[in-house]
Amino acid sequence: MLPPDTAPSARPCAIVREVGLRDGLQSIATIVPTGFKTAWIDAAYAAGQREIEVGSFVPARLLPQLGDTAEVLAHAKTLPGLVASVLVPNLKGAERAIDCGADLMVVPLSASQAHSLANLRKTPDEVVAEVARIRAARDAAGSRTLIEGGVGTAFGCTLQGDVAESEVLRLMQALLDAGADRVSLADTVGYADPASVERLFGKARALVGERLACAHFHDTRGMGLANAYAAWRTGVTRFDACLAGIGGCPHAPGASGNVTTEDLVFMLERMGVATGQDVAALLVLRQRVAGWLQGETLHGTLWQAGLPKTAAPAAAVVPVPAAPATLAAISA
Repeated sequence: MLPPDTAPSARPCAIVREVGLRDGLQSIATIVPTGFKTAWIDAAYAAGQREIEVGSFVPARLLPQLGDTAEVLAHAKTLPGLVASVLVPNLKGAERAIDCGADLMVVPLSASQAHSLANLRKTPDEVVAEVARIRAARDAAGSRTLIEGGVGTAFGCTLQGDVAESEVLRLMQALLDAGADRVSLADTVGYADPASVERLFGKARALVGERLACAHFHDTRGMGLANAYAAWRTGVTRFDACLAGIGGCPHAPGASGNVTTEDLVFMLERMGVATGQDVAALLVLRQRVAGWLQGETLHGTLWQAGLPKTAAPAAAVVPVPAAPATLAAISA
């Protein structure tokens, strides 16, 4: 069922966390300059985004696209009320996230044994043990950085095939038992459909309640928005998305394209769900990012059709700060 309103006149609310700066950029060849990334964050913030995954603390030799995460995070931390998260694959990455003051760190765990070994060179249960070490380090440091265990390949895997729902639920609970503050479920390769989403998310929420904090869908087979709606119907109110639908996983063949931020925000707002984000401003930002990612494959539908005439008037659009002149020169 739909999440209940807090009052008869209140609009239900949802949070769309932008993950393009991490999940998106790690999946493309273009290395985006740090200045572009901070300009992206500023414009997203001006458009109303208040949760942004700004990068990942992994060795730069493995993902040079994210080698400047510390600098990007430092900039994000200057924006009042912005929850800046990072992905960390291990204890070393977590220690850097803690030292840099990240608000939240996402520790990825693949429910697929094959994908887990390919992606992290650890079994799923070894990742659970790593989360316990991360929790101990976080607490010892007196840090307030939240730990989110992200259970990926929750609906299947291109390397392994089927992933049992019982295994997904077991690992989700194991992450919480190991010390994660909350968990999320991800359809890493775009295998999910609305019925399977409603079934698994329903079971997950029955098991852990509000500690299931986020849904992460890929639009590989065109069902991303439908899957997000199915998760919403189970009571999930936080979603990951990538501007322009970029994203994927280097170790999951064919896992192209996250749910598109501007399309998801538009859908939720048309449903009467408040996101706090200005769709028109997101479309302006999308055009700028497309200029920085020339030659890369972008996705999404709203940018092609435009906003309907029944949408908010142009006067209501939140201004998007222009990039510094030096950045404009680089992108020219």
